[in-house]
Amino acid sequence: MPTETSRGQDFRRSSVSESEIAHFSALAEDWWNPRGPMAPLHAMNPLRTEWVSRHVAPLRKASTGPLSLLDIGCGAGLASEAYAKLGFKTLGIDASAPGIHAAQAHLAEHPLPPEAAPLSYRNGSAEDLVAEGARFDVVNALEVIEHVNDPQDFLTMLATLTKPGGMVAVSTLNRTPRSFAVAKLGAEYLLRMLPVGTHDWKKFIKPDELAAMARQAGLRLLDIAGMSYVPFKWRESRDTGINYIAIFRKD
Repeated sequence: MPTETSRGQDFRRSSVSESEIAHFSALAEDWWNPRGPMAPLHAMNPLRTEWVSRHVAPLRKASTGPLSLLDIGCGAGLASEAYAKLGFKTLGIDASAPGIHAAQAHLAEHPLPPEAAPLSYRNGSAEDLVAEGARFDVVNALEVIEHVNDPQDFLTMLATLTKPGGMVAVSTLNRTPRSFAVAKLGAEYLLRMLPVGTHDWKKFIKPDELAAMARQAGLRLLDIAGMSYVPFKWRESRDTGINYIAIFRKD
């Protein structure tokens, strides 16, 4: 049955893929191990979160207090904790209960520094927040859209959850022969950097496809950058052939 949102929009298919949630739930206990199955995310995290923080600086200047940030598909909280340390009042949400439990446990065992902004977690979906009429200054979905059932509906939900004038950040993988060779075959089967089955290459999204879907959702592309691994660090680049990150404004 369709899910009716608080604004009368009709999301006919849940964004949550049960098979994807099951896959990542199985990794929850080892999520915070920097040498474990989430090692690539640990390495990439500073680039992603600092890039977003830099690009939302105009919102911060216009705000009288901490910006509210929603981290959708937060997993065990790698980006959520980083955003709180960067001064965002952060809500991390994920449909994986084990992932949220791991996030809460890590936060309890490793409290944030006193200067960090508030951080909370919730087990649930974007649809839950849309139905409640929740709105945020910044909505963040890092390496999530390639795992959802309907990317267009998902982007529309991100826009719905964003305050007018707010921003949406999305990072994902480009659907190219190079990404198939590197991010799928290389990372999962040859180098074993990621568990086999982490990605479905057919669900990777080209930058022009993401921009078109965002426009349909009422979001305007502000900037896009490649994320490239240059030993021994992830760096911002002009190469969007594999990993990339984009920032949008809701006008």
